[in-house]
Amino acid sequence: MKLVTRLRMNRAAREDVPDCRGADLGRDRPMRSVTLRRPRLPRTRRGQRRLVQAVMAGCVLALLPATWMYTVTGDRLRTTADVPRTDVAVVFGAGLWDGEPSPYLAHRLDAAAKLYRQGRVEVVLVTGDNSREDYDEPDAMRGYLTRHGVPDGRIVSDYAGFDTWDSCVRAKRIFGVDEAVLISQGFHIRRAVALCEAAGVASYGVGVDAVHDVTWYYGGTREIFAAGKAALDAAFRPDPRFLGPREPGVERALAWAEDPLRQPGGRRRP
Repeated sequence: MKLVTRLRMNRAAREDVPDCRGADLGRDRPMRSVTLRRPRLPRTRRGQRRLVQAVMAGCVLALLPATWMYTVTGDRLRTTADVPRTDVAVVFGAGLWDGEPSPYLAHRLDAAAKLYRQGRVEVVLVTGDNSREDYDEPDAMRGYLTRHGVPDGRIVSDYAGFDTWDSCVRAKRIFGVDEAVLISQGFHIRRAVALCEAAGVASYGVGVDAVHDVTWYYGGTREIFAAGKAALDAAFRPDPRFLGPREPGVERALAWAEDPLRQPGGRRRP
């Protein structure tokens, strides 16, 4: 009797439990939509005034680095026709295409070769990236210059010019350059002059012409953001990624240039 009663109770308990097999549990539940609220603009005049002031302050801060660059480089930009005679020209790397200088870099090297032929510079310091065995900007730049009339003995290679600041600091501290003509595209030359001046190199800049293609517009846009980093580099003067020992390459090249036996006809250049 007890067993029958217990079975009836268990059956009744099972009948009270709903059968959910195959049922869509979320069918009868309404979906909840999530609404993203847009940020509200201040409604009061005081709040609006503060917003405008914040935007203006942000614009001023963004323009300060560019203003600094233009102030420093005001009268330091020249052309290949009127740049003062200087012992050393510095050419910054600008990428390789299949191991050869990119068109932008070739324009820079053409300007350096022209200055050498005009007798406005004696030595060309090529500075670029050689962080990988299969990528060697300085050697590619050297090869291009020698093919365009610059003697190999007048070319000095900096293999650790990973960015503009590194190149300027190394020109001063590693190669002993106190004064130089810097060669780059117009969108980059002001930053190069400002950074080299901050590194202790009295500089004139020659901005070479370039076709206004996608690369040119990219470079110009990039300079807006690079100006901020340049201002920080000039203010805090960090060491370059690789400093290394002092190298006598520029001194030797200048001594080579002063040797009358090295000159055409056995005479020194004027």
